[in-house]
Amino acid sequence: MGRMGRTVMKKMMGLGLVAGILVLLAGIQVAAHHSFAAEFDDTKPLKVTGTITKVEWQNPHIWFYIDVKNADGSVTNWAFSGGAPGQLMRRGITKDLLKIGAEVIVEGFRAKDASNNGFGQKVTFPDGRNVLTAPPPSQQ
Repeated sequence: MGRMGRTVMKKMMGLGLVAGILVLLAGIQVAAHHSFAAEFDDTKPLKVTGTITKVEWQNPHIWFYIDVKNADGSVTNWAFSGGAPGQLMRRGITKDLLKIGAEVIVEGFRAKDASNNGFGQKVTFPDGRNVLTAPPPSQQ
């Protein structure tokens, strides 16, 4: 094989490596996005009132956390999955709307593993404003 043939082979191998890396990265992104049915139980609706403690505004879905006071006075921190950031922003919902320290009522569905995680479909503020942080489970 001549010099030109070796150069072409090196370029082809380099392109193959780049293509392989892109396919791997695409697979990681897809694996990170779980369907509603894989994680949450639509037969276990959930409605809790608490204070927002943290908001993670990142793909593939936002997560927000609230402290809920229990009947015995203890506090449980709940984590809720919401919609994708781009999807929410197109509907006029921004990270600034979910302010840390705000009192909210969250409605959604409990995680299948019975952890303190849920699918946060609707957030209601004390003034009555409702924010749908995720589409209905049928559209997930």
